[in-house]
Amino acid sequence: MNKIIISLIALLFVVGVTEGIACTTAIVSGKATPDGRPLLFKQRDTDELHNKIEFFKDGKFDYVGLVNSNDPSQAVWGGYNSAGFAIINSASYNLNGKDPASVKDSEGNIMRMALQRCATVSDFEHLLDSLPKPLGVEANFGVIDAKGGGAYFETGNSRYVKYDVNDPAIAPKGYIIRTNFSFSGDRSQDKGVSRYLEAEQLFTKASATQSLSCDFFLHTVARCLTHGLTKTNLYDAIPSNGETPVFVPFRDFIPRYITSATVLIQGTKEQESSSLTTMWTILGSPLTSVAIPVWMNPKGYFPPILLQNETGNAPLCEWSLQLKTQLFPIAKGEGNDYLNLSALINKENKGILQKNAAVEKEIISRSETNLNGWRSRGINYQEMDELYRWINQFVSEYFSQTPGYL
Repeated sequence: MNKIIISLIALLFVVGVTEGIACTTAIVSGKATPDGRPLLFKQRDTDELHNKIEFFKDGKFDYVGLVNSNDPSQAVWGGYNSAGFAIINSASYNLNGKDPASVKDSEGNIMRMALQRCATVSDFEHLLDSLPKPLGVEANFGVIDAKGGGAYFETGNSRYVKYDVNDPAIAPKGYIIRTNFSFSGDRSQDKGVSRYLEAEQLFTKASATQSLSCDFFLHTVARCLTHGLTKTNLYDAIPSNGETPVFVPFRDFIPRYITSATVLIQGTKEQESSSLTTMWTILGSPLTSVAIPVWMNPKGYFPPILLQNETGNAPLCEWSLQLKTQLFPIAKGEGNDYLNLSALINKENKGILQKNAAVEKEIISRSETNLNGWRSRGINYQEMDELYRWINQFVSEYFSQTPGYL
C-alpha cells in the first residue's frame, strides 16, 4: 500500500488534475458494512451543476436516476431500479489514449440502458459484451445488485476489465475506490489522485473499526475537509466567527467547487425485498445541501424538492447553489479556487455546514426509524408518503430562511 501511495503522489506532480468532469466513487461489499448491506457511492463533479431526480417507467424495470436538469435526452448519472440493481460511474482519463473513436460521452446513456434492462452484475457484463463497439466511453462503472454482487468495470471504447468487490484477491478489505483513473489503464495519465489518496486513508481507518456505514459516507467522506496530498485539515484553521471572511485555497478536496450532487445507494440483504433499496441523495453541493432518502413506490411520488419545478430545476439544488455563492463570493479570476471558510464553519457553530447538519440529522433519524420498521414488518407505502411530505415541508421551510442565513 505504501508503494502505491508513493507512486500516486509522484504521478500527481507529473500529470496534474483535470478540473472538468471528475468524480469520487466507491463500492463496499455487504461483507464489510456493519449491517451486511452493500453500498455504492458517487460524489459527482461536473460543469453541469443543475441536477434533479427523475423517475422512469420505460424499460423492463422501473428506475430512478440523477440527471442534468437541462438534458432533453435524460442521460442518467447514477441510480437504481426495481430489481435492486444500481449503477454509478466516474470518468477515467487513462483508458482510451489517442483512440480516435467517432462516438464519445455515452456513459450516461449506457447507465440508463443498464437500469432499464439489468437485474444483476452479470446482466451488466453481458450488456457491455453485446453493445456495438466502439462504446464511446472512458469510465469506471460501479454496480451492485440485490444478490450481494458488486463490481467495477473499467471500460474503454473496445474493452473492459472487471474488479469484483467480493474477491479477496482484488478487495481484501471489502471495498474498492475509484476517482478519475483506472488501474488497468496507462498509469502515467492518472487523474484525481489527491482525492483517491484521502479516500483511501478514510476507508482504511473506517474499515479497521467496522465503520463503513451510510453515516461514514454522508458525513466523513462527502464533506471531508482534509486534502489528500497536503494533509491540510480546514478544521484546524476554523475561524472564530462567521462575520469576517477567511479565504483558503480549495482545490482537489473530495468536495469541490464543481461537485453537483452526491448519491449513496444502500442495497439490501439477499432475503430482503429490493423495494427497500435506498438512495440517499444530496442535490447541489454537499457543503450547502442535505441528504434525502429516495425509495421507489407504486405512485411514483417523491419529494417535489428533488424534482424539476416550473423553472426546470429541482428546488433543493437551487437552494444549495444559492448558498454556495456565500462560500465562493469571488466571481472574477480564480475565485472558484478560494473558499470563504468562515461561512462554511466557525467556532460560533453558525456556519452553513454546521447549521445544515442539524437539519440532516433529523431527516436521517426519522427516515431510518421508518426504514427499520419496514425491514421488520414489510414496507408501508402510506408511511413512506407521509414521510416524504414531512421531509418536503421541513426542508422547504428551513431553506426559505436562507436570505438571512449568516
